[in-house]
Amino acid sequence: MINPAIFKAYDVRGVYPDEIDGEAAHAIGSATAAHLGASRIAVARDMRLSGPELAAELIHGMVEQGVQVTDLGLCSTDELYFAVGKFGYDAGVMVSASHNPANYNGFKFCRENAISISSETGLNAIRDIAVKGALPPKAALGTVHTRDVLADFAKHVLGFIDVSAVRPLRLCVDAGNGMGGLIVPEVFKYLPCEVTPLFFDLDGSFPNHQASPIEPENMVDVQRAVREQHADLGVAFDGDADRMFITDEHGELVGGDMVTALVAKALLARNPGATILYNLICSRSVPEMITALGGKAIRTRVGHSFIKARMRETNAIFGGEHSGHFYFRDNFYADSGMIALLSVLELVSRENKPVSELVRSVGTRVRSGEINSKVQDAQARLQAIAEHFKDGEQDELDGLTVQYKDWWFNVRLSNTEPLLRLNVEGDTRELMERGRDAALAVIRG
Repeated sequence: MINPAIFKAYDVRGVYPDEIDGEAAHAIGSATAAHLGASRIAVARDMRLSGPELAAELIHGMVEQGVQVTDLGLCSTDELYFAVGKFGYDAGVMVSASHNPANYNGFKFCRENAISISSETGLNAIRDIAVKGALPPKAALGTVHTRDVLADFAKHVLGFIDVSAVRPLRLCVDAGNGMGGLIVPEVFKYLPCEVTPLFFDLDGSFPNHQASPIEPENMVDVQRAVREQHADLGVAFDGDADRMFITDEHGELVGGDMVTALVAKALLARNPGATILYNLICSRSVPEMITALGGKAIRTRVGHSFIKARMRETNAIFGGEHSGHFYFRDNFYADSGMIALLSVLELVSRENKPVSELVRSVGTRVRSGEINSKVQDAQARLQAIAEHFKDGEQDELDGLTVQYKDWWFNVRLSNTEPLLRLNVEGDTRELMERGRDAALAVIRG
């Protein structure tokens, strides 16, 4: 019996083998085929130790429903999205638990043109079929073919930049024993950069640190390497290598919203007046810079399903999130940490300035980072916050945002836990800290 709780808002995720095992993967494979009515599905996996078993059983369930499955083998998640969009598959499934610890695994789903499948667009339907168990096999079984798309993927991502403009920069790259260890060498063999590799061996037990670079403790190794090597920047990928975080030449962390600004600047240079999306956690400096460069900045909710849909509506060339997700129109609206990294390298090369100077040119405001607070009644706390800060400009695009002239904050409910997530920004550190403390005093009562 499958635990329906493993079906989340955007994917399937749980502990192996207690919550996700081969039997569950088989049932989810047959349910995916039945719900989508797809005849051709691409399947890939990351380096997690349970990946081979879960991918094999997922494929088995699909084949029993008559699907022609293409097994892409070891891939990054953005490589799977590329393959589905480029080669015209009806759907794709990535076997991965992204940045979660080693004992987790799961599945990410997309349909044709790499359109992601969330709880509202089919995942709940797949859940309802799967919890009943694997469907009986059809009379005409499907087939399995293997395909290696890494070389095609490398050429695709390199097509987003002028390779000849990239200078021989020095990078320290931390793959976290994840899929970046496979992707980076293939892409960078076409570039003049010198790469110092950290933890490039694929190892789903994560022997060095968790492949979750959004947590500062998992960036320590690449920060140290940048300082020791006197590199131009540091880079870290998460486990399935669709997210990317950087440091400057001093090893200082650069926020995802600042990376969004740098990528936007690079893209606007060759796409004047283009529309660019940013989520509402990003610094005010991001839309200011986009507008100053002649682009159109649109503020969105947090979350890839909202951003991708809005990008399609507005024909936006790019969308960025503070969490290290970067979406590109010409990448089937899917996210790619590698394309974002290449865009930053091109910008650094063209401007011939260090990363720290480029970041300072975007803005000098101070951000708190996300602060989580456990609360008893989150909705009541939100109402109390709205009342306490009623003199500010408020909106409820995503949670509650309250804006003042020289500082602002956003409070959002967690989708999965009894938490409120607070983000604060001030024009100075003093303003940020004062606003942060005032907001936390109300949140924590």
